[in-house]
Amino acid sequence: MSLLQDDLQEVLLTQSQIQQRLNELAAQLQRDYDGKDLTLVPLLTGSVLFVADLLRRLPGPLRLDFLGVSSYHGQTSSSGDIHITKALQLDVRDRDVLVVDDILDTGLTLIRVRDLIAALRPRSLKFCIFLEKEIPRQSGFCADYIGFRIPDRFVVGYGLDYQERYRNLPCVGVLKTEITSKASADTPRVR
Repeated sequence: MSLLQDDLQEVLLTQSQIQQRLNELAAQLQRDYDGKDLTLVPLLTGSVLFVADLLRRLPGPLRLDFLGVSSYHGQTSSSGDIHITKALQLDVRDRDVLVVDDILDTGLTLIRVRDLIAALRPRSLKFCIFLEKEIPRQSGFCADYIGFRIPDRFVVGYGLDYQERYRNLPCVGVLKTEITSKASADTPRVR
């Protein structure tokens, strides 16, 4: 076990569970986008591991561009207020766009991303999410492809971070309370 895994209270998804689900998700994407002009748009930075593993499983032609958005601002939940840190470089007009993200929480960030990309007039626009929290969403946002549904808990690993740490864990887990409560005393949470 790594030193980072020692900080976990619980492992929700093992590395083998993640890899198996990626095989299934990639097969579904291959069927749905067969013969289409696919452009993948992962959201930085949490989706990097997810999209890298997904890309290796998609043998067809595709284009890749990244969109940098920030909405957590060091917190354990999204503020809904996004800041664009990297704009798209590729033209997505009349192309099939698949946005790839690490987690669907409130849905507010993804609604803003959807509106931003939709204004660029893609042929189609869908969303592939690694994790979806099982919570009621006032935003009404629904993803088209979902890796896993998880309880409403703050998770780290496989690209997801807590204060820019734990992204490199090969699993997804919940941090020990003493780790988040120590930092939370200095930083108020936003919901």
